[in-house]
Amino acid sequence: MNAAANMPGWALFLTAVLLLLSASLTLIGTIGLLRLQTFYERTHAPTLGTTLGIGFMLFASMLYFSVLQSRPVLHELLIAVFMTVTTPITLVLLVRAALYRDRHAGSSEVPQTTPPKSSLLEQEDIDGN
Repeated sequence: MNAAANMPGWALFLTAVLLLLSASLTLIGTIGLLRLQTFYERTHAPTLGTTLGIGFMLFASMLYFSVLQSRPVLHELLIAVFMTVTTPITLVLLVRAALYRDRHAGSSEVPQTTPPKSSLLEQEDIDGN
């Protein structure tokens, strides 16, 4: 016998909606990965899509097992915290490494490290020249 047969309909419906939302957001992120052209564009869609997709999947899991076991199941919150913290950090590290590589190769697609002219003028005013 299936454990879901003993669950109320509202919990099953809400779990199904959360899982469909999760799958849709993850699919959107994946399509963004395929459609966007440059590495810098490609980093955003999957990061945002999968972060939200995983979040909804964790909420669905928390709801399903909390109702099934008749007690709050909250250990998925640890996974959510780790994903929320590590995904942006990974994104920043990947983009910085790619930016360094592209600047070192002399790519014209990325800005160079020279400060803008307004910053140079402000520095001259500070120095008194």
